[in-house]
Amino acid sequence: MMHNKRLVAVACAALLSVPFAVSAQESEESTSPFSASFGVTTDYVFRGVSQTDNGPAFQAGANYTAPFGLYVGVWGSNVDFGDGGPNFEVDYNIGWSKDLSDSWNLDLGVNRYTYEGASSGYGDIDYNEYLAKVTWSGPVTVSGLLGYANDYSNTGAKQTYSALEASYDIGDSGFSIGASAGYTTIKEKANEWPRRADYYDGSISVSKAFGPATATLGYYDTFGSDASLLRRESDTYKPGVVFTVSVDVP
Repeated sequence: MMHNKRLVAVACAALLSVPFAVSAQESEESTSPFSASFGVTTDYVFRGVSQTDNGPAFQAGANYTAPFGLYVGVWGSNVDFGDGGPNFEVDYNIGWSKDLSDSWNLDLGVNRYTYEGASSGYGDIDYNEYLAKVTWSGPVTVSGLLGYANDYSNTGAKQTYSALEASYDIGDSGFSIGASAGYTTIKEKANEWPRRADYYDGSISVSKAFGPATATLGYYDTFGSDASLLRRESDTYKPGVVFTVSVDVP
């Protein structure tokens, strides 16, 4: 098993794989090719793991979507990995989103994760992740996501992530409920660090839209495989309740 502090930093680095797909689909619904988002959250949690050592975060992003589905974007947040780690994360993404029918959407993209503000001895953990997402929109919206990094956090290790997400809009009330389950696996490179680590993550949430703003209350957790060991080593893997407010423009 990886050294616990280094594991926290690398796990946090791997967890940011979904924004490209969400941003692209939201942009397609807008009359403008440009879109932006701003948010504040009590804890920056992704795939069940806190990116801010269970503290608050301020986040912002911007995207451009071409008429034929090509999109580019940038997204940033404060982070806290401890032990001289970076203070800020900036993600760059490029991809292609295509409606295959009235119900099906295919989204293919690449995310570049970069981190700023680390001490000189911390090391470079920037890396790329390749992602594919398929979404079915019906009475319930269901998405399947696959992510792969061939040089996970600049270590040479292989990382994969698979997830299933679902959401349901409650009539015209502005309320929606959501749930997700995912699985992360990391494979070592020739018996070097990092060694293999696997865990599941899950979440349930309820959201309320107020015009361009959305308030979300969610419960997040990690479980199975190596999760119990990871939770003993770091509080960032433990379950928690998070409140988030985000605003989309336009």
